[in-house]
Amino acid sequence: MCDESKLEEWAKSTISRRQFGALSGAAALAACASGTSESKATTTAGLREQTVSFPAPDGTMDGFLVMPDKGDHPAVILWPDIASIREAKRNIARTLAASGHAVLVVNPYYRDVAGEQFADFAAFISQGGFGKVGPWRGKLNAETIMRDATAIVAWLDQQDGIDTARGIGTQGYCMGGPFTVWSAAAVPARIKAAASFHGGGLVRPDNPMSPHKVLAQVEAGLLIAVARDDDAKAPADKTTFGEAAKAAGVEAKVEVYAGDHGWMVADSPAFNAAAAGKGEADLLALYKAALA
Repeated sequence: MCDESKLEEWAKSTISRRQFGALSGAAALAACASGTSESKATTTAGLREQTVSFPAPDGTMDGFLVMPDKGDHPAVILWPDIASIREAKRNIARTLAASGHAVLVVNPYYRDVAGEQFADFAAFISQGGFGKVGPWRGKLNAETIMRDATAIVAWLDQQDGIDTARGIGTQGYCMGGPFTVWSAAAVPARIKAAASFHGGGLVRPDNPMSPHKVLAQVEAGLLIAVARDDDAKAPADKTTFGEAAKAAGVEAKVEVYAGDHGWMVADSPAFNAAAAGKGEADLLALYKAALA
């Protein structure tokens, strides 16, 4: 999973911080080919996007919502990685929205801060991101995420442009990976697809709320996309998760991808375009099958 030592290695790698920022910007540009309150709604390339906020169990949750500007569409909850909401995640949402989904990128740190905290991963590294987010991230356990997911679904189902006759999908990256499973367990009647990309902590043997131990509560199809370097460190986890899904009667595709941790995210030093393309295709296939 994404840890401080790995980010330090990235920062000291042959890609300088200046080069990293330039690469992140180029990748982001390539990727761009009723709320309690909201701000600055825009329409771009047939999409309608806005910043939103709404009541949640522990305060006011905020996020970024984007969808096609016409019609009703299945909703998707996007749980970001440790650097939270930023342009790389908004671009992932825009790409998915262009395929016919209403995508909400949520701020998992809403208990402590609102909005974007880091412009990209380069900023996260240079600004001591781990130290800043540590106290915020420490509050994000199974119980808090399940409460949040329940509130998110309730809010989404009240919004114009959401097709409530179709299931909801959820996808997460790095720390957001297990959040998707907890979300599906929290609202099984509505969340019908969950995808984890290079997710950390999907198998926690000593934790009764480990994602692999709550699968009996899940009624969603799962895509568990494992980073090859994460698999090298914990090769038994994919088998443990797969066996737990089978025992629970949950359809799950558990696969090790040809990319290192962070391969799906354009502003990550580990971004891998080929592996990201496969991940996106597998995600769309999951949503097509599960969100009918």
